[in-house]
Amino acid sequence: QVQLVESGGGLVQAGGSLRLSCAASGRTFSSYAMGWFRQAPGKEREFVGVISSSSWSDGRTLYADSVKGRFTISRDNAKNTVYLQMNSLKPEDTAVYYCAATRTGQPMGVVLAAHEYNYWGQGTQVTVSS
Repeated sequence: QVQLVESGGGLVQAGGSLRLSCAASGRTFSSYAMGWFRQAPGKEREFVGVISSSSWSDGRTLYADSVKGRFTISRDNAKNTVYLQMNSLKPEDTAVYYCAATRTGQPMGVVLAAHEYNYWGQGTQVTVSS
């Protein structure tokens, strides 16, 4: 069982930055791929990015086209935490952001589909004003 808790959301002006954190419980964090998803009001949950498990490397990353070049995912296995650094934020980035964990395709797999993730955090609100 893995429990995930996101933090770091808030209100920011367009062009600004935020860093979201997702703290995980358990001793096997490094064996999980960690994904970030978001859901805007009235829209379906969408994939933002993922970092694979990383027993011997920093892990592979993959990003949605809409955030590529602006968002960066990293992980600190010693702290059981994954981060989402968001730069050059736009109003269309406004959403509730969720982290999720999966062992599907690990090690080193990048998993895009939400249904492949077994554990989810409660979400953190990010609001970008224009």
